[in-house]
Amino acid sequence: MQIILLDKVVNLGNLGEVVRVKDGYARNFLIPSGRARRATASAKQEFEARRAELEKAAAAKLAESQTVAEKLAGTVAKLTQKAGVDGRLFGSVTNADIAEELTKNGFKVVKAQIRMPNGPIKVVGDSTVSVALHTDVVVEITVSVYGETA
Repeated sequence: MQIILLDKVVNLGNLGEVVRVKDGYARNFLIPSGRARRATASAKQEFEARRAELEKAAAAKLAESQTVAEKLAGTVAKLTQKAGVDGRLFGSVTNADIAEELTKNGFKVVKAQIRMPNGPIKVVGDSTVSVALHTDVVVEITVSVYGETA
């Protein structure tokens, strides 16, 4: 299916590009989330009429993400979990836990934005994770996990 991208999509294209994707990806994800539209003749004309407006909105989103990234850079999220005497956690610290802690600290972050390259944190100590606020804005933060003996 051919679609017009209404937003930048990672590994697919930028705003305004006409790309071919699998039908299910377009119907179930891109179109309902408002990131794309079917590439019909009328949709192309309508997009060209709204292009400036959409580009302005995308630039505003990017600028907002960059300002949040400047505040978020260098932030340390402190979490306490139950741990054994050897420093291993009973359970783990996931992206949902980190997102919840950042939200408590005043940042609007959802768990899908937290990127954990080594998977969930299972030991006490400091770890580095990435927060993808925008497709072009990724910031590194430190997560300090403290052990709480049972």
